[in-house]
Amino acid sequence: MNNLADIYRNYIACLNSQDWLRLGNFVHDNAQHNGKRIGLSGYIAMLEKDFNDIPDLHFNVQLLICDPPHIASRLLFDCAPQGIFLGLPVNGKHVSFTENVFYEFREGKIWAVWSVIDKAAIERQI
Repeated sequence: MNNLADIYRNYIACLNSQDWLRLGNFVHDNAQHNGKRIGLSGYIAMLEKDFNDIPDLHFNVQLLICDPPHIASRLLFDCAPQGIFLGLPVNGKHVSFTENVFYEFREGKIWAVWSVIDKAAIERQI
C-alpha cells in the first residue's frame, strides 16, 4: 500500500466504516483542517459529529487526482442531514452535494486538509 491513491481509497473506506480506531493509520497526529490544527483527536471528533448529524453519511469519491504529496478529490454526498446543516434548515430532507478537498500527506498520513462544500447546491434543494 505504498501508492498514495491507494492509501486515500483505504482512508475513505475507513471513514465509511466509521473505524475510528484505525483512523490513526491515515491521519497524522498533528493534522490540520482548513488551516486550524485539530490533531487526530479533533479529526475524529469532527467526523463523529458529521456522522451524528448525518446518519446516512457515505463518502463517494467522484474524482481523484494524485500528485504526491498531494491529493485532490471531489466527493459526492447523497444523504439526509438532520436539523440544521451548514446553517441551513435541512431537517432530514434528502440532498445531494459535493465537497472539493485537497490533502497534503506527510510521513504517509494526511497532515493538512483544505475543504469546500457546495452549500449552494444544498440551498437549491431545500
